[in-house]
Amino acid sequence: MLNNVILVGRLTQNPEVIEVADNKKVTSVILAVNRNFKNAEGVYETDFIRCILWNSVASTTTEYCHVGDVIGVKGRLQTSKYEDENKKTHYVTDVIAERVTFLSTNKKAEVSNASDASDTCEASDTCDACEAAAT
Repeated sequence: MLNNVILVGRLTQNPEVIEVADNKKVTSVILAVNRNFKNAEGVYETDFIRCILWNSVASTTTEYCHVGDVIGVKGRLQTSKYEDENKKTHYVTDVIAERVTFLSTNKKAEVSNASDASDTCEASDTCDACEAAAT
């Protein structure tokens, strides 16, 4: 089985980190991703896709990325369900980000040294700020 998503799009809002239980950090961002074909009216449509970022990926993205920046997200799809007050079941599908690549930001990552950076990354892959510090 394979559950892998790769997206490139623009942030529609400034990310904000929220601290949840057990000192975990999370942020939710919406990526505006253009389709690569035109609709019947000759216009490129845009999909708005919610991505959930956890821990160091959330913190680093919040620090270095702002509305309008282009980022790449590698992750997986996750579907959850909830029941509203009328007992109707709703399903929500999100992208759970495992890695974020900053493709066009105005602020560059500043990490003091590679050992500090690798210790702070909790994603399955290291973040780009960590890779930049290591080189």
